Amino acid sequence: MLKVVFLDDEPLALRQAELYAAKTPEVEVLAACTSASKALPFLELADALFVDINMPDISGMELVRSLPNPPLVIFTTAYAEYAVEGFRVNAVDYLLKPFGLADFQKAVRKALHILEVERAAARGAVQEKQLHFKTDYKTVSVRLEDIVYVESMSEYIKIHRKGESVPLIVLYSLKHLMEQLPREQFMRIHRSYVISLAQIREASRTAVVLSDGTSLPVGEIYRPAFREYLQDFSA
Repeated sequence: MLKVVFLDDEPLALRQAELYAAKTPEVEVLAACTSASKALPFLELADALFVDINMPDISGMELVRSLPNPPLVIFTTAYAEYAVEGFRVNAVDYLLKPFGLADFQKAVRKALHILEVERAAARGAVQEKQLHFKTDYKTVSVRLEDIVYVESMSEYIKIHRKGESVPLIVLYSLKHLMEQLPREQFMRIHRSYVISLAQIREASRTAVVLSDGTSLPVGEIYRPAFREYLQDFSA
């Protein structure tokens, strides 16, 4: 499944994209937005972003360049001259408006292929049950079973571990970390928090209490997935 965000200042273009997505079983639409500000909260969850280049508040190109860890990008525009610039920012595809269902689904397949390659590499990286981080001119190994939760601090993350009173702080992003962590063991519950599911002591729809006593909120856009996990767990 490819989780996507559509961003276009033209409502009709968004509607067309949503219709194409409805005809493509591999696509889950997280949001369809007419402005970058509305789309930003969803981009941390997205696998791919379909974005128009020409928009009044900020161009799609500028938006992608401003993101520290952008999802896979498919540019959509009526202007062919932007194609070269689009590929310079590693765009998966470039759809020239008006594009049809076949072009949309071809771009989806490209993104899914790239995503599967990245996930396979990530699974291989954690087969040894630990991750390695560079910090203070040295490499620190962290066992997955020791992680209680991870907290985002702008461009850094704080890794809270069992038996350690001081968290490990490294230059990393939660999005990049989630690409490496096994999905069956870890879950993102907030823009700022990833938790180890094995470390949950108590949980409700809006908050969790972890094994070390830490209480964390569950962000609104993360609640459906967390609620589904709780239902499956208690079944």
